Amino acid sequence: MSEVLNLSRRGFLRNTALAGGGLVLGVYLPQLAGKAANAADGAATFEPNAFVRIGSDESVTVISAHSEMGQGIYTGLAMIVAEELDADWSKVRVESAPADAKYNHTLYGAQITGGSTSTWTEWERLRKAGASARAMLVAAAAEEWGVSASSCTASEGKVLHAASGRSLSYGGLAARASKLSPPKDVTLKDPKTFKLIGKATKRLDTPSKTDGTAVFGLDVTLPGMLVALVARPPVFGGKVEALDATAALAVPGVRHVVEIDRGVAVAAVGFWAARKGREALRITWDHGPLAGLDSAKQGEEYAAMAKEPGAVARRDGDAEAALAKAVIRLDAVYELPYLAHAPMEPLNCVADVRPDGCDVWTGTQGQTFDHAVATQITGLKPEQVKVHTTLLGGGFGRRAAIDAHFVAEAVQLSKAVKAPVKVVWTREDDIRGGYYRPRAYHAIAGGLDAAGGLAAWRHKIVCQSFAFGTPFEKVMVKDGVDHTAVEGAADLPYTIPNLDVTWRHAPEGVPVIWLRSVGHTHTAFVVESFLDELAHAVGKDPFELRRGLLSKSPRHKRVLELAAEKAGWGTPLPPGSGRGIAVHESFASYVCHVAEVSTGPGGKLRVDRIVCAVDCGPIVNPDSIRAQMEGCVAFGLTTLKGEITFEDGRVKQRNFHDYPILRMNEMPRVEVHIVETTDKMGGVGEPGVPPVAPAVANAIFAAAGRRIRRLPFRPEDWQGA
Repeated sequence: MSEVLNLSRRGFLRNTALAGGGLVLGVYLPQLAGKAANAADGAATFEPNAFVRIGSDESVTVISAHSEMGQGIYTGLAMIVAEELDADWSKVRVESAPADAKYNHTLYGAQITGGSTSTWTEWERLRKAGASARAMLVAAAAEEWGVSASSCTASEGKVLHAASGRSLSYGGLAARASKLSPPKDVTLKDPKTFKLIGKATKRLDTPSKTDGTAVFGLDVTLPGMLVALVARPPVFGGKVEALDATAALAVPGVRHVVEIDRGVAVAAVGFWAARKGREALRITWDHGPLAGLDSAKQGEEYAAMAKEPGAVARRDGDAEAALAKAVIRLDAVYELPYLAHAPMEPLNCVADVRPDGCDVWTGTQGQTFDHAVATQITGLKPEQVKVHTTLLGGGFGRRAAIDAHFVAEAVQLSKAVKAPVKVVWTREDDIRGGYYRPRAYHAIAGGLDAAGGLAAWRHKIVCQSFAFGTPFEKVMVKDGVDHTAVEGAADLPYTIPNLDVTWRHAPEGVPVIWLRSVGHTHTAFVVESFLDELAHAVGKDPFELRRGLLSKSPRHKRVLELAAEKAGWGTPLPPGSGRGIAVHESFASYVCHVAEVSTGPGGKLRVDRIVCAVDCGPIVNPDSIRAQMEGCVAFGLTTLKGEITFEDGRVKQRNFHDYPILRMNEMPRVEVHIVETTDKMGGVGEPGVPPVAPAVANAIFAAAGRRIRRLPFRPEDWQGA
């Protein structure tokens, strides 16, 4: 395939590094670099399975089926292989796997990165991959020396024979080992003997991201490549009624104007020419059925739906009867908006469609979807379509689109213009024309008995589903309930005798998809905020109320108590400050946050400190867990700032000026405490997000006496107390 030239803005960093001496860079071949090096020196390569390759230069390459989007998975997965392989960690590097069924997710059955599953689902498969390679290297050394394999050991990238004092490196054994058959079964290490797993380890992807050599989707450039922008309908569901491309084609550098499925594409010799060409298009749109979509009216519709019966997600006892008998009853409505993913690196995709094949480069979370769509559009054989995964400048679920639309656009256009094409979404394109976290409306009621006990809980949820009508409907929807719409609410850990959770599907044409933490992003805010309301209503400490209701959920209770202890729960804070607590389980991990906030002059709010306790089971890299929790806090605080709203069918927001994200000077001090346990392993990419919003909201109530029941936060929500 064609060479890939990295001629991007990152060249500045790269050249700066060269000026400092020692770094040699040239044409970058992301997919072929390793094979080319081996071919040049004529040495053998040992590839015992699909996940590890050992070269005669002692390099150990781990092939990652999961995408690196800042979560550190390249390092974590490599640590698992290297541990069982007894590799020299300084020789380990990572490559992204091509789209191929052998790299399918062990749970989802497709090649996809999401659901905070990458580490625990690969745990056994990669341990076996590493152990199998080690066994073959030991067998090769034993064969070389004419001794039994049982008399040999492996350590730090070498096989040792203690009786004779001999040793051979893995690179020196690559040729002989490559002739052996993989063992049918291998013995995995006793975790007590781990040398690498569980130790704080620096990330493998940091150096390339620091010196500018890392390749993200936007960095990919091919000879003869055109850059394209797409004019998409201003209202979802709209289509082109009439098109005049005369002025656009007259813009210098514009080569093609092509109508594709999702709009009108302008392909040019560079980004700015494409942008000017798009601005020059004259398009008359048929806006379709959503031309009148309005957020205020939609809110009224959701409120009306909440009064109607919904599909039952969970029913314990008789919540209605218990509410009728309650000594104290609270009713509340919580509302959460559509949210955009807003990754720092906007969406992009490079496609090169030729008569004999198709190559796609993109930062993606769903290679299987991308490959299937590209194959369908080109009409080529599956083996003729290659998907090359670059690094991702943020994913948050946005790049795991089931319809692979951002890949489809590039493939359609490349096929039409018969040249490589990079389709770029500007941030405005994505915020106004992307996929969103569904809007949600919650009507909730709680009842307390004469002893102050929580006797009843009724929770009605109204929101869109992104599973209905997709291939995921069969597994995500049961008895008319979309699991992702009620997760975190239907599986409430608290002991409540009368519990009722229902869901109403709000059918809309707005495109929705999972956002980091999925349904937990709205259910945790409601559940943990309302529990705080009930605690104050009955005069109980919010921490003590939770603690008393978690007798059947020891892992919840453990992180609750740890976070409270480390945060100094109950100790006084300065006037104008408050402390709030929230605990939540998601993706099989348990997180409790204690937030401290203060209100300054003019009622300005600041989140000063977040104390986090996390139980995610066995620890692979504690540095990554801490980093993930810190990132989750930043992402969770971002969800308190923005919203996507509609007027006349159009998204009102455009960019970070009116869809704000957390800024560096707003980041609080975050303290992370990790529970050391051998309990079941969970994920860490998402579980730290859900408790952020309720912990901060509860802290605001403690500081200002104002209860926040809608997002995003607005100053008027806490000012004037």
